Amino acid sequence: MPAFLFNLLKWADMPGRKTEKLKTVCLFLITAAFSLTACRAPQKTDMRTLAPLGTLVYLETNDVAAALESLTASPAFQTLVQAKPDFAALQNIQLAVVVTGFDTSEENSVLSLKPRFVAVVETHAWSWQTVSLAENQLDTFVRKNYGETAKLEKKDQDGGKYFVWTADDNRQVFAFVQDSLIYFGNDAAAIEKCLAVKKGETENLTRNESFTRVYGEKNLAFGYASTDGIKRIAGLAGVSVAVNASDETDERIFIARILPQILQNTTKEIIWTANRTENGIEDRYAVNLTDETASGLKENLNSNADITTDSVKFLPTDVFSATRYNLTNPSAAWRSSMLLTAKNTDALSGKMLIGFSGRLLEPYGVSEADIFLSAGHSPITTAQFDAEGAKSVTIAEVKDSDKLKSSISKEIDFNQPPKKLLNAEIWFSEDKSLAAAFIAGKLILGDGESVLECLNAKLSRPNAVFQRFAESRAVAATFGTDVDSADKIAKVLANKIDPNRRLATFYTTETRLTAGGFERVTISDFGLIGAILKNIE
Repeated sequence: MPAFLFNLLKWADMPGRKTEKLKTVCLFLITAAFSLTACRAPQKTDMRTLAPLGTLVYLETNDVAAALESLTASPAFQTLVQAKPDFAALQNIQLAVVVTGFDTSEENSVLSLKPRFVAVVETHAWSWQTVSLAENQLDTFVRKNYGETAKLEKKDQDGGKYFVWTADDNRQVFAFVQDSLIYFGNDAAAIEKCLAVKKGETENLTRNESFTRVYGEKNLAFGYASTDGIKRIAGLAGVSVAVNASDETDERIFIARILPQILQNTTKEIIWTANRTENGIEDRYAVNLTDETASGLKENLNSNADITTDSVKFLPTDVFSATRYNLTNPSAAWRSSMLLTAKNTDALSGKMLIGFSGRLLEPYGVSEADIFLSAGHSPITTAQFDAEGAKSVTIAEVKDSDKLKSSISKEIDFNQPPKKLLNAEIWFSEDKSLAAAFIAGKLILGDGESVLECLNAKLSRPNAVFQRFAESRAVAATFGTDVDSADKIAKVLANKIDPNRRLATFYTTETRLTAGGFERVTISDFGLIGAILKNIE
């Protein structure tokens, strides 16, 4: 769920050939700002006052230069590029993205959700400069995405300049320029809603008490998804998760049906903030849930801060990703989560979910999830050894070894004597694709080759990011590898020294319960801002 803000920007793509993207605005600003040579007013504009009260999703940065500079601070970025770019000309430029609605379509059985958005740019430049920017740089970017033959119509309107670009296939994009402001979007009605706010004809977003309560302007970037916005996005989120979660058609259909119900019935709002720290960019996602849902989670998903474990010593330093669940009672947390989730779906789906829940740990070789969790101690660690997750293991503290064995796939025959290897007792499936190793009071279960890698692991000098993960006492902590962000962002923002060189970067995510729901904090080299920027084509 926390990733949905990034997916929303990807969904801005329209059917057909390459089209306009919300992300294009970012690159457009980089080029265009160098034409704005006059001094900008030091007084910041409250961008919230330019968004209509009914905004579904709102994103903002009050200094585009600072947001981009946060990406270039990464050692990986600096290693890859010839020179750091200078964003001085972008200082004080403000950007807000306002989503006022969504259009849903289906093509070849694939659901598409296109947001109706307006990107509001405060240039702090003279009016004639802002008009020139739209007539030149903005026009260039539109034609790049709509085709060189796109027709441009201009007219004077309401004390400003109105622009309409029409592609050969009748797709349109719009802009309105007045004073130092540019309104750019894919829906004329959405721009009109924003202009009505500026004229004082309708209320702005600051009148939304829920939004105002959580808003913070002293951030590198800020984002907000309202209850209505989440409800609109839920359908596509269900389809996206289903496609990635399973190759089985029936399972995909089931996930695509129940996930939107769960999101709509449990989630009130999502708040995102981004800030630069000494360890990288910190993306903080606060997910506020309904009172009943938040209370249910708080009652059973408590972390045990006193738990210490050396399980991470079995993880190789080159593991692709790993997550450790630090729960006081894993079995109770599992059952309550399943019951709470089932309660927020229809009756039939709820029953199916409870029946299906025992199979959710099958990728790790577990046939009965509830039995497995009740026979082990916390923490429980899962790890992936490749980007696709085809090679994975779980590491659990053993409380009842016989009970644990009974929960494991029947592909492993525990009636056969184990192999003694690397101080462990190991049972393999007949084809060696699955293995269960008992060592030092722990079970390492999963892909056969990966289990052996864990037994051979010597975590003597882990990297600093992995160490943060190892020391975390959050309910859930994740360590992960990002294989392409540094390369792609370097290509967007600068010239690479070696076009073929790529560097992996690493991130950690911690999840903790809050009074109103839960909070996920991710620290990475490039953050959500980078995730958006790297998808510019």
